[in-house]
Amino acid sequence: MSDNTVNILLVEDDELDAEAIDRAFKKVRIGNPIHVVRDGLAALEKLRGQGGADPMPHPYLILLDLNLPRMNGIEFLAALRDDEALRDSIVFVLSSSDDDRDKLAAYEKHVAGYVVKSKAGEDFMNLIGMLDHYWRIVEFPPPSD
Repeated sequence: MSDNTVNILLVEDDELDAEAIDRAFKKVRIGNPIHVVRDGLAALEKLRGQGGADPMPHPYLILLDLNLPRMNGIEFLAALRDDEALRDSIVFVLSSSDDDRDKLAAYEKHVAGYVVKSKAGEDFMNLIGMLDHYWRIVEFPPPSD
C-alpha cells in the first residue's frame, strides 16, 4: 500500500498548457507528483504500467484534456470506465472545448468536474486550490487488484 500522497496524471498534448498547469501548482506550493502524458493511449499505458513503465501510484487524480491525438479524452474515458481495475478513477476534465455535447459526454462517463480552460482565466489559481482541498478532504477508492 502506498502513502497518501495524491499523484496527478495530466493528460495534455499542449506543452504550453502542461507547463502552465505545472507552474500553477508550484505557485500555490502544491508539491504533488505530476505525471504528464500526451494522449489517451499513453494515459492508459501509464495507469496500467504497460510498455515498461511503472503503473500509476495510488492514490491518483486525472486531469484530462479532451482534444488529444491518437485517443481523445472521450474515448479515453470510455476505455477507463470499461476497465475493471481503472473504472473508479477520479477524473477532472480541463479542456478548451465549451461544447455542450462534450460536457454531456464527459459527465455521462462520470467525471468529477468539467472546466473550460478559457473560462478558468484568473480563477485558474482558485481551481488549483480547489483541487488541493479536494484531495485533502475526499477519500479516494482503494486500488482494485
